[in-house]
Amino acid sequence: MSKKISLSQKINVLRAGVMGANDGILSVAGIVIGVAGATSNNFSIFISGIAGMLAGTVSMAMGEYVSVSTQKDSQEVATADSEFNLKNNYDDEYAFVYKKYLKTGISSTLASKATTEMMTANPLTTIVREKYGFNPEVYTDPYAAAIASMISFPIGSLLPLLAITMFPAKFKVTATFISVIIALAITGFSAATLGNSNRSKAIIRNIISGVLTMLVTYFIGTLFAH
Repeated sequence: MSKKISLSQKINVLRAGVMGANDGILSVAGIVIGVAGATSNNFSIFISGIAGMLAGTVSMAMGEYVSVSTQKDSQEVATADSEFNLKNNYDDEYAFVYKKYLKTGISSTLASKATTEMMTANPLTTIVREKYGFNPEVYTDPYAAAIASMISFPIGSLLPLLAITMFPAKFKVTATFISVIIALAITGFSAATLGNSNRSKAIIRNIISGVLTMLVTYFIGTLFAH
């Protein structure tokens, strides 16, 4: 069976990229703000940020790969089971689809006609979609999701890293706070748009998590200030 990347899968890859950038902003901001609370040495802050960027990039890419691979494996098992059942228990699979259509409230005649047409045209796609809720003709690509995260995480990391090291010592923490809040608002809006969810809630949630992260790490850093 030939497979293709659907629009929903492309959106998922884009969302992985947006969330990778979001995590890059948040993770490295927490690190550099925390270190800035402990020391004003720009080199120490920069090295800490770079280490966090590299570690986070690998972690995010591998996390996306493992997560999406697990999802893909589950889809492949479900598809294989459906193929087996269609070959050995076709009547039971037909009956499952028929009963499901009946539960939508349509007449038995229409349910029978729809089931026959769908099971004749593409039985595997029909049974997988009705039983498991996905289309076996499209696939989730773990490599694309991993690459999207691997690229976007360090890009997001650059903002807090540059802000904390380039602004004058007197303003660098405040400037980093402000720039990170703006960036998190943008990534929250983008993620909500791709996921077709409430944008305002996503932005507020993202900003609150970022502010709390930076406040906690900065406070911990000040405990070790010298």
